[in-house]
Formats: sequence, structure tokens, C-alpha cells
Amino acid sequence: MTNDNPVSATQRIRVIKTNATNATSDYLVGEEPLEIRVETADGPQQLAVTMRTPGNDLELGAGFMWSEGLIRTRDDLVAITTCKDKTLTLREQENVIVAHVRDGAPALERKMERRFTISSACGVCGSTQIDDLRERGCGNVTSPTLSLETLAGFPDVMRDKQKIFDKTGGLHAAGLFDPSGQLIAVREDVGRHNAVDKIIGYALMNEMLPLEGYSLAISGRGGYEIIQKAITAGISAVIAVSAPTSLAVETAREFGLTLLGFSRGGVATQYSPAPA
Repeated sequence: MTNDNPVSATQRIRVIKTNATNATSDYLVGEEPLEIRVETADGPQQLAVTMRTPGNDLELGAGFMWSEGLIRTRDDLVAITTCKDKTLTLREQENVIVAHVRDGAPALERKMERRFTISSACGVCGSTQIDDLRERGCGNVTSPTLSLETLAGFPDVMRDKQKIFDKTGGLHAAGLFDPSGQLIAVREDVGRHNAVDKIIGYALMNEMLPLEGYSLAISGRGGYEIIQKAITAGISAVIAVSAPTSLAVETAREFGLTLLGFSRGGVATQYSPAPA
């Protein structure tokens, strides 16, 4: 029989520790598949499937479509909605969203070229070359006006807002800071890139793009897929708790993005711009 329980960001279970005799309660991070469909003349067609932590799903879908170049402007995304397919169970409906795009949007053209499959483990999602970002019209980002010391402290500020992590200890976060250094939004997900897409989707749906002068704090490593998403949104700085990769640094330097890694306790390593 199909499990039709509502999807949730956390799940409470009974566990027992190896050094104890009595069972206790613990929380797990919710992980469910999210199917992103695009509405076409022939009806909804599958565009992407990702494993994600339920919550802010419409932002995730919108952010993914923006960062992958499937929409070019805010007007390309007419609407993004939950699924109303009555042939699906309630749980299946909660795991499907539908994007309604304007005629001529890249999503309608590229859906026939390939299916996007994203996992909760970070991997390059779609674009894999710096040249592709240029071809999509991405230019150099503006430099942040805040000091490097201020930027280095952003992950610690974000950490206080990671509510699901506090319960489960098992997922990533992305935090958006405005040009004055104020924390605007935090999104959590089992995938680093999903958390970033949720942030970009939040900005897109609130007509904030491009995010000139804004900074993005991330809880894990600064891989290329994170950097390319930040560049598509016009973000000025990315501050990672862990290390960046070689392609991430190369891409950040190419587009003038400020990139800090190993940001802990208000201290970080600057990888981009390159030191004089």
C-alpha cells in the first residue's frame, strides 16, 4: 500500500544509542523527490527531478529554472504552482510542481533536448563551462562594499537561523545578506545547490534580481555549481564554510565574484579576487 502521509521537512523516529538501554526520540531530515514540470501545449511535461528537503518548493523550482537558463527574465515565468493532477495520490501531488512559462521561453525549447536529473549530493547541474555563462549573457558582478572581515562573519550569523539543522544535524543552508550586511533570508535543504536555488527563487519571486551588492553564505564547500548559480543571480560575494574547488575559483575570478572559503569564527581565506 502506498504511503500517503504528508511530506515534511523533518520526521520523528524512535532510536537507541549504542551506549544506552532505552529507546529515545530523534529527528531525521526529510528527503523526498520533487518533480518539476513545465506546462506545454500538450500538457505538463517533466523537466527535472531532484531529491530535496520539502519546503519552499516553488522557490526551488523558480530558482532552478533561473540558474539553469530555462527562463531569461522574470516575465518568462508566468506562474509556478503546486500539482493538481488527480491521478496522483496526495503525497505524490505534494512532490510535483508545475511551471507555466511564456511562449518562447528556453524551458519549452530545452525540455526536448534532455531531462535534468539532480541529486541531493552536489554535482554540476546543467551548465558546465564558463563560456556557457557568457553565452547566456552573464557579465561581471559588482564588488561588495563590505569589508572582508564582515563578510567572513556571515556564516556564523546564518548558523543561528538554521532551525531544521538544530533539530536534525543533517542538512545544508544558504543565507542571503543585503548590501548593508543584514540577513534577508535563510533556506535549508539536504542539497547545497537546492538551498541556493531556493534563495535565488525567493529573490526572483520578489523581483529582487539581479542581486547587486548582495552576499551569499553557504554551509558547505564552494563548488562550481554554487558559484555559477550565484553569478546568474548577480550576487557579489559567496562565503563558504568549507573549501572551494579549482573550477569554482577560476569561475569566480573570471566574473569578479568575491569568494571566501573556510569561513569560521569571523576568519576566512580569500580565493577571489586573486591577491596582488
